[in-house]
Amino acid sequence: MNDKNTTQFNHENVKVGEETSPTLLRFFRRKWLGIWQSNPPGMGLFVFGLCIAVIMAIPIVYVIWRSLFAGIDRWQRLLDERIPQLLWNTLSLAGAVTVSTMIIGVSLAWIVIRTDIPGKKAWRWLLAMPLTVPPYVGAVTYIIVFGRSGWARDLWQSTPWLVNALGDYSINIYSFGGVFLVLTMFTYPYVYLIASASLRKMNRNYEEAAYSQGMSTSEVFWKVNLPLLRPAIGAGGILVSLYVLGDFGTIAMLRYVTFTAAIYFQRASFDTASAAVLSLVLILLTVAILWIESKTRRKNKYYQTSNTYRKPLTLKLGKWKPFVLFYVSVVFFVSVILPIGVLVYWSRIGIRMGALDGRFFGFAINSLKVSGFAALLCMLFSMPIIYLKGRYPSLITKVIEKLSYAGYALPGVIVALGFVFIFNNHLPRLYGTFYIVALAFVVRFLPQAMQAGEASLSLISPRIDEAARSLGYPPWKVMLKVILPNMLPGVLAGGALVFVSAIKELPATLMLRPPNFDTLAVRVYFEASESIYHLAAPAALLIVLVSVVPLRYMLKKY
Repeated sequence: MNDKNTTQFNHENVKVGEETSPTLLRFFRRKWLGIWQSNPPGMGLFVFGLCIAVIMAIPIVYVIWRSLFAGIDRWQRLLDERIPQLLWNTLSLAGAVTVSTMIIGVSLAWIVIRTDIPGKKAWRWLLAMPLTVPPYVGAVTYIIVFGRSGWARDLWQSTPWLVNALGDYSINIYSFGGVFLVLTMFTYPYVYLIASASLRKMNRNYEEAAYSQGMSTSEVFWKVNLPLLRPAIGAGGILVSLYVLGDFGTIAMLRYVTFTAAIYFQRASFDTASAAVLSLVLILLTVAILWIESKTRRKNKYYQTSNTYRKPLTLKLGKWKPFVLFYVSVVFFVSVILPIGVLVYWSRIGIRMGALDGRFFGFAINSLKVSGFAALLCMLFSMPIIYLKGRYPSLITKVIEKLSYAGYALPGVIVALGFVFIFNNHLPRLYGTFYIVALAFVVRFLPQAMQAGEASLSLISPRIDEAARSLGYPPWKVMLKVILPNMLPGVLAGGALVFVSAIKELPATLMLRPPNFDTLAVRVYFEASESIYHLAAPAALLIVLVSVVPLRYMLKKY
């Protein structure tokens, strides 16, 4: 009897299990289809995109994890001794540079787009050219001109009346003012380009309505134009402030200490726990700035209707034309003519002294190799994320996209520190190879490839995908064989942007490069630090020439 009951009970359990298992499967399948709005991607495509997003986020997560377990004593010591001063140095510099670039960028955009300044088409290109000069290269040229033994001092000493009137040469480029000047002159185009794009799209009807109410030109600017420009100014300002937070080369050249320099030097002294603590504080600063910007953008929204769009008026400068032309010329001279002229001067000396030797070409080949490999990886990794976001929108794809942008919003020194922790402790065979440098570049610059690819995918009708799927193609094959050939120009443009950005990247290369693997950016940093300008200038000039590629892309875009 007991055996019979036991047998009957087991049979009932089996039936219940058989019924429950399909029920659970149906439940999870229904939930899965609901997430994707009944259009889920193939599992292979989804897993590949998810793996890429996880790789992009691992360095940041690892740095945060290490900092949280750095120990109370270390946290307390840094909070008492280092962090307050670093906060002041970093935030004061970021705030000052952001405000100054907003003023310069908006004023130049207004002059070039809205006034009758002579040669306005040429000025539109020329005033964007500081983007071709990495700020650490600009710092080198300013040291050559304004340093303690620079050209400005020689000119000062050769002018007796200046010495008699003002005393000995007193410009100190190694100061807050020097760092502020360099970063302002080479980052204002972020605001200038975006503000120019907004000014070109501004509807003339609003201004004419304001003029009909008796407002003057200045009142129209402050009450009509400026509110409509706020989103553009905010977007440019956030780019500038994030750049200043993450800059290492300029502040290291000019011996000014912010969080990035402190993190680098803590890592150089093998105090990785303190470097992780400082990195966490910098991450929190970055997140806070992004949060403030997003809140401000949500509260200030200004819309224009396009059905009655008319081009904006061109204002006559009249008697102000010489003063405006002088202002524009001074900015152009200080940010373009002066640095490029210095580089050409010292490059000629370097070439005569044999700077273009096998050693120089070795640096160039290393730069090409690691930047080219990073560009290929970015083109490969960007495709599944772009395709998932564009064709399979859901909460999951939004998370994947946000994780993929994690490295772009943070300084290269933090991304590099995360790679140091991961590869040194868990993958030592890869640590000290150029592959780790290329992978760090991918984490830093993958969003550039994604942005260029998204623009191309948006021009391809989803019906093409549907037609391919109806023929039996899985999603990954549709992406590779149908969509990729149609969006190849955008993918290649993104790869080009990554390539030139990787050539200019300094802190990640400094921290992760293997022995005897110096790139052009690294050699510029070391040679300039030793005041060997005839060796630093050719490498710096080559970086500037290569940087013309993204400038052309940005000018087409904006």
